[in-house]
Amino acid sequence: MRIVPLDQTFTRWDELLALILSAFAAMNGRIDPPSSALKLTTASLAEKAGTEIGHVAIDGEKLVGCLFLRPEADCLYVGKLAVLPEVQGKGLGKRLLGIAEETAAALGLPALRLETRIELTDNHAVFAAWGFARAAEKAHPGFARTTFIEMRKVLAS
Repeated sequence: MRIVPLDQTFTRWDELLALILSAFAAMNGRIDPPSSALKLTTASLAEKAGTEIGHVAIDGEKLVGCLFLRPEADCLYVGKLAVLPEVQGKGLGKRLLGIAEETAAALGLPALRLETRIELTDNHAVFAAWGFARAAEKAHPGFARTTFIEMRKVLAS
């Protein structure tokens, strides 16, 4: 399995969208509001790859994982970390986060930041095991209750 950066030669947007929707499908009906992944299109993914730092994991010829990274003032935001359900639990998510750590170091950013829905306590536990700590509780616009938590991982200097 190899992890490669998304670049101008990447054309498999339909497959990448299907990967993300498959990886996020278990959230459907569990989280409110629904995942922003449901609003993605092949065009918006291509645009996202043009403004963020994207990587895909490929097993043979099949896309099995991805993540998108966005530099912020004091950290690197990790978004759309997705691994196909049949590949989950085999270390690919941790490998993808390793890419995020390397990218943050190369950019001189001291931390990673991600957001995970309040209902997804299993995700909270996985991210905590990978060194992330809860940093804030937040709500989507129009919600009076907490809908997601922000987690951060401070990187070794």
